[in-house]
Amino acid sequence: MTKLFEVPLYPYKRSTDQDASTPVRHPVVVIGAGPVGLAMAIDLAQADIPVVVLDDNDKVSVGSRAICFSKRSLEIFDRLGCGDEMVHKGVVWNVGKVFFGDRQVYEFNLLPEEGHKRPAFINLQQYYCELYLVERIRALQAEGKPIEIRGGNKVANLVERDDHTIVTVETTDGAYNLEADWLIACDGAGSPTRKMLDLDFVGRVFEDNFLIADVIMKADFPTERWFWFDPPFNKDQSALLHKQPDGVWRIDLQLGWDIDKEEEKKPENVIPRLKQMLGDEVEFDLEWVSIYTFQCRRMEQFRHGRVIFAGDSAHQVSPFGARGANSGFQDIDNLGWKLKLVLAGKAPDALLDSYAYERELGADENILQSSRSTDFITPKSETSRIFRDAVLDLSEHYEFARPLVNSGRLSVPCVYDGSPLNGPDEDTLPWRTRPGSSLVDAPVGNGWLLDIHGGEFHLLGIGCDVPAESELHGVRVKGISIPRSEVGAELKARYLGGATKAIYLIRPDQHVAARWTRLDQEGIEAAMATVLAKGSS
Repeated sequence: MTKLFEVPLYPYKRSTDQDASTPVRHPVVVIGAGPVGLAMAIDLAQADIPVVVLDDNDKVSVGSRAICFSKRSLEIFDRLGCGDEMVHKGVVWNVGKVFFGDRQVYEFNLLPEEGHKRPAFINLQQYYCELYLVERIRALQAEGKPIEIRGGNKVANLVERDDHTIVTVETTDGAYNLEADWLIACDGAGSPTRKMLDLDFVGRVFEDNFLIADVIMKADFPTERWFWFDPPFNKDQSALLHKQPDGVWRIDLQLGWDIDKEEEKKPENVIPRLKQMLGDEVEFDLEWVSIYTFQCRRMEQFRHGRVIFAGDSAHQVSPFGARGANSGFQDIDNLGWKLKLVLAGKAPDALLDSYAYERELGADENILQSSRSTDFITPKSETSRIFRDAVLDLSEHYEFARPLVNSGRLSVPCVYDGSPLNGPDEDTLPWRTRPGSSLVDAPVGNGWLLDIHGGEFHLLGIGCDVPAESELHGVRVKGISIPRSEVGAELKARYLGGATKAIYLIRPDQHVAARWTRLDQEGIEAAMATVLAKGSS
């Protein structure tokens, strides 16, 4: 087992808050030092917002846990300053294969088009993701950024006030209180924060059980996602295989409903199952074993006054489709810039209501897709099973059936259609980059479009000039002008279509706020008021 599990990354150290005569007030406190909480803290600190992260642990999570990180998550990591580390360590993949019984019925490519900096997915153990995020925090601290991570600090109680939250924290040196203008709960599926506020999830709970085994072995399997329906080594169930770094392979085996979880986790029961799948001749070692069930549920509201929920504390889905951690990173991507503007007094408190609207929309989309995947993978009736098996048989020979196969619709960024922040649209421009959508990457000169954008408001002129910089409603908007001579085929297809020029207003989370086919300064000012939740002007 990796020594990373044993190394304290942020060991307990007594803070000055514990010796203060009255509770110290912080602009933002994040509860939970998992990937989502760490990413949230980095996003805020990069914007010079003081942030404290509290966690009762001091190490990376045990086991690989979340392993599939999507293209959109990698683009967010780029903006947070640690994308290269993730990709260099991770196993890159775009292709998946689906098997029915002992035969392959079809394969798919999640990123068949050229002109993207990042791949569709990487596989990377969650403990490495957490490690690189902590290392990024250390680098920010070295730069003097206002970020602190406190291990061995367990949040024991919360008291909500109109303009802050009182947080009681337990340590080995005793308890102390601090205050948070804004409290962000990223403390996982079992969220103590949610329970302290007497809040719960709504949705479906599934009874199927799945075995996760991280196996260290040398194998000739390609770097692809392999999913089996009713394989000979796990009859009437399903199986999943993914390659990870360091010779580690993730194997998921469906076990059914009525099992003894503790018995099934014992090596003497796990190893025979794996030998059935891999063959007796393959040598392997178990690194980590777990059994999980799952839910497709969410909180009814992600914002509760000055307490905001993100990641698994706000929503849960099945692991099919890699929608858990990836949706959590989209949560913090959405929340960070809004909180910055509210704290700076440049946007009203109502802007944070749009976080709840947009990310609840994203959660509903993920829950819908995840529930459909689960129902296809584990049919609940004989009729459903007959339908599924017929679809799988047909998909081997007929293309029309392949979209019906659902081994997990893999994570894509949510498009915030209908968001109160969306401005005007020119519907002659390509549908995929409409207001509410995240930017689609494309080559620009010797670099990439998303790298140019970073994390600010931008006015993007494609095939035309826009002001190099402007201030709209007290907020800086940087202009990027790409002359017609430098508009490549990818940029044209993704942003212009049949038009000769276009202007896009881009939010700091790299989502499109509005777009035009001519420079409309009054329209841009009105759209900026809308995206700041100030109404149109």
